[in-house]
Amino acid sequence: MTQYSGKFISLEGMDGAGKSTHIPTIISLLEARGVEVVSTREPGGTKLGEQLRELLLHAPMHPETEAMLMFAARREHIAEVIEPALARGAYVLTDRFTDATYAYQCGAKGVASHKILQLEDWVQAGLQPDVTLLFDVPAEVSLQRLSTARAPDKFEREGVVFFEKLRNSYLERAAQFPQRFRVIDANQSLENVKALVTKIIATI
Repeated sequence: MTQYSGKFISLEGMDGAGKSTHIPTIISLLEARGVEVVSTREPGGTKLGEQLRELLLHAPMHPETEAMLMFAARREHIAEVIEPALARGAYVLTDRFTDATYAYQCGAKGVASHKILQLEDWVQAGLQPDVTLLFDVPAEVSLQRLSTARAPDKFEREGVVFFEKLRNSYLERAAQFPQRFRVIDANQSLENVKALVTKIIATI
């Protein structure tokens, strides 16, 4: 695995957890240190990735097809955006990475974990975030927040059972990799969550 001078930070959480709300705060905190910050997202982050994002979020397909398309977009993302930025010493902040594939396609949709692991090993060659911030809320809270948001994508239209599987999968990942994950109780006021995020970023 290549060692980089930059830092790689991922934000995770099911739809409605509120993670994206805190991206501007994290960018400001990091830029205040005088470092370059590259903010990106998955699926997406590149021209091809954004095209695949539209398919993934809206087109019906087999869960294994979803997983393979996710990793196809991720390969481009790593090659075009993430690795070059880390190599020049930038902080890369991504809204979702591979933990989302384990949660959505594996945990919630039933793709075998060993298949995800094979794709992960091939595509990432050991690359992992230095820190992952997991924004955690109960499934019911997530769904209630989504009910007042924009037009939902196909994942956001799923029911409470799907969201409970998502949450459990994310918490299992956090328990499996405690050295990387920072679990944030996002079922609090925006001010309290922001304070928790600020405290965590100060340690990175």
